[in-house]
Amino acid sequence: MTIKEAQEKIDGWINTVGVRYFSELTNMAILTEEVGEVARIMARQYGEQSFKESDRKKELADELADVMWVLLCIANQTGVDMTEALEKNFEKKNIRDANRHRDNEKLQ
Repeated sequence: MTIKEAQEKIDGWINTVGVRYFSELTNMAILTEEVGEVARIMARQYGEQSFKESDRKKELADELADVMWVLLCIANQTGVDMTEALEKNFEKKNIRDANRHRDNEKLQ
């Protein structure tokens, strides 16, 4: 599935099954919550925190998909074509970081 297809599929789901979009501000709060869930799993799975029993059934892939879902909802609501936005972002990074990482001694 392309990013464009994902945006269209989410829009279709929201307008049929989901009834309507939450407000942009509500979706921003939900995005923050979902990123927190990703952080929670990362801290336990890859960091030093131990798992709570309630966290053991959580899957990183599912939480990352939730983040992407809400992010694409916000993009849809605000008229952002994420394919175009990512392409422009790559261009920006390629110009800005052309030698930056390669010349960083800490990354050698």
